[in-house]
Amino acid sequence: MNSHEELSKLIGKFAADDGVHSTVIPSLELIRSSTTTLPVLRVHEPALCIVAQGSKVVMLEQDRFSYGPSNYLVVSMDLPISAQITEASLDNPYLCIRLKLDPLQILDILRESSAPSIKKKGMRRGIFVSETNPSLLDAAIRLVRLLETPEDVPILEPLILRELYYRILKGEQGEYLKQIARDGSSMQRIVTVIRRIKNNYAEPLHTEELANSVHMSPASLFRHFKEATAMSPLQYQKKIRLLEARRLLLSEAVDAAEAGFRVGYESPSQFSREYRRMFGMPPISDMKQLQSPLKIKY
Repeated sequence: MNSHEELSKLIGKFAADDGVHSTVIPSLELIRSSTTTLPVLRVHEPALCIVAQGSKVVMLEQDRFSYGPSNYLVVSMDLPISAQITEASLDNPYLCIRLKLDPLQILDILRESSAPSIKKKGMRRGIFVSETNPSLLDAAIRLVRLLETPEDVPILEPLILRELYYRILKGEQGEYLKQIARDGSSMQRIVTVIRRIKNNYAEPLHTEELANSVHMSPASLFRHFKEATAMSPLQYQKKIRLLEARRLLLSEAVDAAEAGFRVGYESPSQFSREYRRMFGMPPISDMKQLQSPLKIKY
């Protein structure tokens, strides 16, 4: 049995049904799908995703990221993305682990590491795909294997998590992940702005105020924000608003006008117009499609 087969077997053992499965390790989720899926829009939190079987495509605006067993995906900041499982079947389901990333743990490892930092110019997207090396895959297998002995989790989980973080930071694009944890870095400032927009998405967005809060000029904020997220702060806020409105329509049985008002729209017609532009159809039609049949969301 090779490493990917071993990881697939372990995931299959603890994720027997399709869906997203939480585990006794709080930061670890197991994902299984026996079918391919349509693109699903969602806000992806910072995470490491390692595929054991099948493949997936993630879209950030016009940027396309494909990954399967030979790659891993890192999302380093909250990003509105479209995700689609492109390879899966009953006999060979899509199997993946998703590990939530903690910037404080990254900073802790950086403080203890003596490895020199390789300076790279410019910003990069807050999402990347890299090649999965044997050391990273081995650590991932040992983490999932801990689910077989829950009594070992409190002692061994922190050690294996630190190793996984260390392996990513040593990877070919680890330098960009390091920027998230470094005080005063442009990337960390963008993460701070993203957090403010997410927490206050229904409020009017004032670029100058956001820029001042992270000690950047409005022009610099706009440029770095777009480099990291592929969109402007205003476009980011709009996506967060519309995704939250969609959640309200699905879970709280409010009408379109109420959902639009609650996420910050004063004009129902503007809300409906922008909702249709993002999701391809007006709110009522979108709800009918989502509710019948019920779709699995990953």
